[in-house]
Amino acid sequence: MVSDDERFIIVFNGEIYNFNELREKLIASGLTRVWRGHSDTEVLLAALGLWGVQKTLENLVGMFAFAVWDKVSKTITLARDRMGEKPLYYGIVGDRFVFSSELKAIKAAFGSDLRIDRHALAKFVRYGYVPTPESIYEGIKKLEPAHYLNVGSLSSVLEPVPYWSLPRSGELKYDLSQASDKEVVDVVGEKLSAAVKSQMIADVPLGAFLSGGVDSSLIVSLMQSQSSTSINTYTIGFNEPEFDEAPYAKAIAKHLGTNHTEFYLGADDAVSIIPHLPEIYDEPFADSSQIPTILVSRMTKQHVSVALSGDGGDELFAGYPRYQITAGLWARIKKLPLPARQIMAYSLRSLSSKGWDNVCSILPGSVRTKVNGRRIYRMSELLGSENLAQMYTGLMSQWQSTDNVVLGVDAPLQGVTAWESAVDYIEEMRRWDVSQYLPDDLLVKVDRGAMSASLETRAPLLDHRVAELAFSLSSDQLIKNGVGKWPLRELLKRYVPTSFFDRPKAGFSIPLAQWLRGPLREWAEELLTEERLKREGYFDCQKIRSAWLQHQNGTYDRSLHLWNILMFQSWLEKNSH
Repeated sequence: MVSDDERFIIVFNGEIYNFNELREKLIASGLTRVWRGHSDTEVLLAALGLWGVQKTLENLVGMFAFAVWDKVSKTITLARDRMGEKPLYYGIVGDRFVFSSELKAIKAAFGSDLRIDRHALAKFVRYGYVPTPESIYEGIKKLEPAHYLNVGSLSSVLEPVPYWSLPRSGELKYDLSQASDKEVVDVVGEKLSAAVKSQMIADVPLGAFLSGGVDSSLIVSLMQSQSSTSINTYTIGFNEPEFDEAPYAKAIAKHLGTNHTEFYLGADDAVSIIPHLPEIYDEPFADSSQIPTILVSRMTKQHVSVALSGDGGDELFAGYPRYQITAGLWARIKKLPLPARQIMAYSLRSLSSKGWDNVCSILPGSVRTKVNGRRIYRMSELLGSENLAQMYTGLMSQWQSTDNVVLGVDAPLQGVTAWESAVDYIEEMRRWDVSQYLPDDLLVKVDRGAMSASLETRAPLLDHRVAELAFSLSSDQLIKNGVGKWPLRELLKRYVPTSFFDRPKAGFSIPLAQWLRGPLREWAEELLTEERLKREGYFDCQKIRSAWLQHQNGTYDRSLHLWNILMFQSWLEKNSH
């Protein structure tokens, strides 16, 4: 779109939820013009012309990525939303500055000039995604969330500039330190209800994902409370009972009176999706819940064009049990000398995870449900951590050390700066998740998976005003009696009985370990042959084959390690031409 005076040209991806309010602000600021329509892009262009980039970005509420060319200053500006809901890649290829919301567009235009970045590959193997600002290709970067970038010429590609950040202690937008529990819940309800209301505005059919967990159930409750008709809700279930939460979603939908649809996923459905994953996630991506995400998106698109989700609740409101577990474990083990912990770790690893499963089988049932071989082996990997930051990022990694898995990596991966000076360890873990795990894993999974079905997803919990509120609350206000997301749970109780959602978090996972030994085995074996691994030259063949054989004979559950490798191998197969 071109501005009225033809100075600015913009390409835009996303939604500006407050564009009507911005339009009124612009008029109140003295802007006189004839509006051509009711587009958020037109309002954005007008704001950039009147306010400039920084002030415009500070006033936007939404999910977006855009590039705007200024004919007068001869500069192009790239910008990305605060939480990283929409992607934006950029870089210099040869003598050209390139940018796109999809890496495949850059690959199509400049494929012969692109080389795989082995350091980025090592990070992918560790985390299951390539962390921002890197991409899988050398010289191509992702613009960080809440940043913009000005480019005047190839010699003046400046560093990205932040326009927003999560508040820290002393920078709080909301002072709720002395608020009562009810006041906290009321404020959260007010902010979240407003976010839901703004994101329900659409000129196409709209619905919501409903898993039966706290976050999606709360979003659906707030949607239904603001709608005069039954809203549409969608869920996906699994034929394996231990992974299936569809009955909980169905019960909540019935209680709220939504128009509910469910779809059950089997191994055959996963097999049908896998060949398409490299095209859908045009950068290697290995969160296996990508498969149910794609399938529920396809089902949802048959009925509506926009779906609201509960993404962000765990990261913002301390919902993951791992926050408390990690903080508690570190508080206990940090008193032991590092060499002693390393000896303990070695001792625990002397028995395989299958062996530990046999040991755990004689424990009382109440203990056996919390302790198994995989968890013990996982803990052994974390005991040698030098600080809490290293422990937490280790917990969030599949391969603890990728330096000897990925070939051609000169230096070990740099860890996160220690958090020992932090007042609140749980806040630091949440902050890390919001800055890396959320935008690079969860939001990539949902955005690419949904867009592959031409479905637009919106996440009210990621409204930046809700995020600011969440980080204005202390861990004691977020966690009560060992249970996280306390304000969200209390708010949900106003709509749904506690018995409907008060259960351990199951997540959106698939029975990957079983499937890799069954219906996915042939596909995986073909990608992991010794001949292929040696010919391609990216991985230490012996280590990958060892992990594969350990998984197949049941000695260890290597499913998550292997899925990272398999997703790269599958992506490479489609992108090596």
